[in-house]
Amino acid sequence: MNIIIDAFGGDNAPVEIIKGAEMARKELSIDITLVGKEDVIRKVCSDNEIDADNFTIIHADEVIATDAAGTDVARTGKKTSMAVGLKALAEGKGDGFLSAGNSGAVCAGATLIVKRIKGISRPGFSPVIPTLGGQVLLMDSGANLQCRPEMLCQFGIMGSIYMNKVLGVENPRVGLLNVGTEEHKGSDLQHEAYELLKNAPVNFIGNVEGTFINGDVCDVVVCDGFSGNILLKTYEGTAMALMKKIKGIFTKNVKNKLAASMVLNDVKALKDSMNPSEVGGAPVLGCAKPVFKAHGNSDARAIYSALKLVKEYVENNVVEEIANTLKMMKTIEGEKADV
Repeated sequence: MNIIIDAFGGDNAPVEIIKGAEMARKELSIDITLVGKEDVIRKVCSDNEIDADNFTIIHADEVIATDAAGTDVARTGKKTSMAVGLKALAEGKGDGFLSAGNSGAVCAGATLIVKRIKGISRPGFSPVIPTLGGQVLLMDSGANLQCRPEMLCQFGIMGSIYMNKVLGVENPRVGLLNVGTEEHKGSDLQHEAYELLKNAPVNFIGNVEGTFINGDVCDVVVCDGFSGNILLKTYEGTAMALMKKIKGIFTKNVKNKLAASMVLNDVKALKDSMNPSEVGGAPVLGCAKPVFKAHGNSDARAIYSALKLVKEYVENNVVEEIANTLKMMKTIEGEKADV
């Protein structure tokens, strides 16, 4: 298996990207292709006692800007490491792709360069976020600001397959983000999506409210990208604020510092459970080939974790599973129409 990596995507590129790639190459027994400025890649390898010949290197002169419009990757940014890497994936030079670069560019590039699975309306950005009950996949969280009901239904199907095949969740529970749990709540979009999800081949549990997502109510939350992005960023911001508050309490005085020393390991475990480095990356579900986005400030460990997810995605044939499910649904719909 060969995974293509945008070596210059992210805040800590290329050093942490290359370190993580080497870690994954050794521990996961995978081949790695690094895309970016070859001379810089080789220097970083040399400076960190990594044999550059362990990798295949594809040269790319430019780097996509962090504030670039998503579609730039397929238009003005064709020579960037991200675009070159995605093109290499589309041409069959690798089995999967990973970048910690511009989120919008990764999603747009995945759609415009790698293309969609046949039958998928739009790929969706699908991060997994920690909860009190474990973790939940949020789809879509920013790739599609405006959605149609059938898109939300497809998000539920793809999210369910990913949680089952990659993260090992048995019969994942799929919930539709709404302003209330009652079936009649929401706009026309939610009403129509609700009906489609009820008849989809997923374990649909109905509407879920944002208040309860951090509990153990479902494994996949389906929503449009506008709502999902706001939910995701609010969730992340609240988590960071909470950890700062906890730190402030424990460092307030000597008594609190002594108390903190007694629960230090538990506090560290809590912090780690909310650490994106442990999750690693998020798939752009619906692409014809595996495309993953790592967190922008990923360190080597986070890159390793993301590559582990890409490997699981490839080995469990997630793309094929999604395509086969859509074919099955189309066949059933055709049989119903003939009756």
